[in-house]
Amino acid sequence: MSANNDSIQKTLIVAVLLCLVCAIIVAGAAVSLKPLQVANKVEDKKKNVLAAAGMLQPGVSVEEQFKKITTRIVNLEEGRFATEAELAEIKAAGLDPQKYDQRKASKTPELSKPLSGDEDPASIKRMEKYAEIYMIENNGEIEKIILPIHGYGLWSTLYGFIALKGDMDTIVGLGFYSHAETPGLGGEIDNPSWKAIWEGKEVYDDSGDVAIKVVKGPAEPGNPYQVDGLSGATLTSRGVSSLVRFWVSDRAFGSLLTKLKEQGA
Repeated sequence: MSANNDSIQKTLIVAVLLCLVCAIIVAGAAVSLKPLQVANKVEDKKKNVLAAAGMLQPGVSVEEQFKKITTRIVNLEEGRFATEAELAEIKAAGLDPQKYDQRKASKTPELSKPLSGDEDPASIKRMEKYAEIYMIENNGEIEKIILPIHGYGLWSTLYGFIALKGDMDTIVGLGFYSHAETPGLGGEIDNPSWKAIWEGKEVYDDSGDVAIKVVKGPAEPGNPYQVDGLSGATLTSRGVSSLVRFWVSDRAFGSLLTKLKEQGA
């Protein structure tokens, strides 16, 4: 009986030690790989910014290509670039202004506010105070501006970028880098053919109101404000339309775009 107890005890000790060793190895791997994961995440973000702007060149270093882009943080409520005091506010909330994470900011009470009802057509729930934008400039003039956008589709929150020409109106490109929409249906937002439809479309009508939208079925021929809806994916199409319209409206980037347009006029 004693021998059996000793055997069970030894088995338990070996099992516990094995678990501890495995836990240490896994924890060590997670810690050692974290810098690489962060670097890959940053590079992927830059790659998607370049892709939205139509500037991504295969075979060329992403870092090298991104040197052409100026990154700025903007105050969404007031439609202007953030001040030094506001950058300090971001840092005080635990975020690095040099590596601004808009997703984390939207979940940080000091840097965001809740939205509901009619003020939240994109179903984002919380609106961050600051956003990071990207610009391609030439001799002091903005040639392209790339804006982060997100909102709910059918099954998931879609995260992406929309790029505009320096007129702050004409769309250069649009793309989503994170979503969980149904492959073959809502997932067709990744289809290059559908993304190409956005190129050349106009965001605002002659009165300055947001006019761009994804329609059900094919767009009217020659209509500069309409984008074909995705076949069999009405809710995803509606979600994309709502989130794009929200982010280019005065509730988000609209005021900034208006000011930049006036400065460039």
